[in-house]
Amino acid sequence: MRLTRSSFRRAAFSVAAAGLVAGTLAAPSMAQASPPAKVFTAADADAAQGLADQLGARSAGSYLDSTSGTMVVTVTDDAAAQTVRTKGATPKLVKYGATQLNSATAELDRTAKIPGTAWYVDPKSNQVVVEADNTVTGAKRQQLDAAVTRLGGIVRVVPMAGTLSTRISGGDAIYTGGSRCSLGFNVRDSAGTYYFLTAGHCTNAGTTWTNGSATLGTRAGTSFPGNDYGIVRYTNTSITKSGMVGSQDITGAGNAYVGQTVTRRGSTTGIHSGQVTALNATVNYAEGSVSGLYRTTVCAEPGDSGGSLYAGSTALGLTSGGSGNCSSGGTTYFQPVTEALSVYGVSVY
Repeated sequence: MRLTRSSFRRAAFSVAAAGLVAGTLAAPSMAQASPPAKVFTAADADAAQGLADQLGARSAGSYLDSTSGTMVVTVTDDAAAQTVRTKGATPKLVKYGATQLNSATAELDRTAKIPGTAWYVDPKSNQVVVEADNTVTGAKRQQLDAAVTRLGGIVRVVPMAGTLSTRISGGDAIYTGGSRCSLGFNVRDSAGTYYFLTAGHCTNAGTTWTNGSATLGTRAGTSFPGNDYGIVRYTNTSITKSGMVGSQDITGAGNAYVGQTVTRRGSTTGIHSGQVTALNATVNYAEGSVSGLYRTTVCAEPGDSGGSLYAGSTALGLTSGGSGNCSSGGTTYFQPVTEALSVYGVSVY
């Protein structure tokens, strides 16, 4: 698992020597720094994460502080804190940097890829959080506990409500064989050819896609597990291929950030909103593992798979899977849409 896998517009991720601060962490000394001319807010999320990426091992990432409305960049030492403050973001001293956190997730990849589990780096708590659903019992739970114990305090385990699953049964409903999913975003290439994006575990299920009455098109690409995106080329020339998601016009695509308020549209449960709680999560479905996902508090149910995640007019992701439902609440993971757009050479409009 990589902390910056889906950030196509951000600085290259640099893994340097570990920046572990031993002992108790004191607050950074700010007296020597001049007040920044600008304070990073949600509008500067990419810049904040880019700064965290540039710090390499000396940062665990960035997030939006919902109380102050400012972007926080985690740092492992006072010198990095001064750099962050000078640039205009708020620094937070932490014990673990990117090297330690990446090493922990790599160890989980090797020893604990158990269906029903998921993990992600939480920059707020400066830990790797492992979630386990209600199927992780007996020998599976013993395997997970042993892996976590070996890693010590850098990792913590929390329960996941319900059962983790893909959401195969963006808005509008699409069908192939006996499966129903949701259309994510209509897209087109530089030649003007039209396609739509949806989840890869959906496009794995069939080649020809319909809206329930008319054929829409034919699968042109699919990637699952590992990733969770797929693309269908329109063969229907008479149907309108709107750039909207419901009534929301989508004009561009971007990267999500921790603390961001987002909206999802799916064919089963319609429109629901929530917050992004983690980036680059690894999820271990029964069908295989997927990494680089957004973790959110948005609910979803079967049939919502592939549906659109967006913030205002910006496309963010494709519904992958999760646990819970839209009656009691749940957790949903999303494939970053920027990755699929880049791989297939298409754009939203």
